[in-house]
Amino acid sequence: MAKCAADIHAILDRRHKNGADHWAGPDNKVYVGSPFSTIGALCLLHELGVSSAHEAVKGGLDLIQAAGRDDGRIRLGPKTPMYPCYTGEAARTLCRYGLKDSPVVQNSLAYFLESAEDAGGWRCSFSKLGKGPETQFANPGATLYILDVIRHFSELRSGNAAVDNSVAFLLNHWETRKPLGPCHWGIGEKFLKLEYPFVRYNIFYFVYILSHFPTATADQRFRAALELLQTKLDEDGQIIVESPHRALSKFEFCRRGDPSELATKRYREILRNLNEHA
Repeated sequence: MAKCAADIHAILDRRHKNGADHWAGPDNKVYVGSPFSTIGALCLLHELGVSSAHEAVKGGLDLIQAAGRDDGRIRLGPKTPMYPCYTGEAARTLCRYGLKDSPVVQNSLAYFLESAEDAGGWRCSFSKLGKGPETQFANPGATLYILDVIRHFSELRSGNAAVDNSVAFLLNHWETRKPLGPCHWGIGEKFLKLEYPFVRYNIFYFVYILSHFPTATADQRFRAALELLQTKLDEDGQIIVESPHRALSKFEFCRRGDPSELATKRYREILRNLNEHA
């Protein structure tokens, strides 16, 4: 998109600013400098239509794949913990660029399916906010990121117990809205403000990912979330961005308070998914 050329240039211009090439930090850390880390920048560029053939993008994807381990986890830096949320964010980036069949993603997929909580979702094994009963639950944010990976595998969207339970876990969270997991992810005012592009746990990302799973789209709780999302449309049916990441506030494709053509494209994907499941 010509009018977003300045956004693409601004992201590419940051490729060395974390201390190494391809938006990485020293020692090839691919998760520093959010939202302009290797992982973050690649997701932004994908949304803007930059292909994996671009030299800078290919270099970043290579760094992420080099960080994969045989056990399916992805280490985002030499001393970075390998939490499920980190592996999910790395693997979803590879999947968005069509690399779902790569050995790294295949190993991560097996890891996700084997490590899901019995009650659904994925949980990190640490807590910075105390150890109350809520911390024993899965992390809704990590669960959404991992379902973002799994949505690329049509055979797993329905009928797999780990996946179906994880979808149900997120639908239950929509209903209870209570802070859950070691990071205390809740559903409140911030979650309900439409954020784009898809980076963090919020209503737009929530509805978009769940729209790929038939067990979700048949559920009234999903329909309630979708109806709330639809209140964010303008009279022309375009998505109005309410809460972009602060560092992206001046970017054309996701400017606060303006209709976003690219966000609207994602909304229309939701509608297509619903039609496919009807």
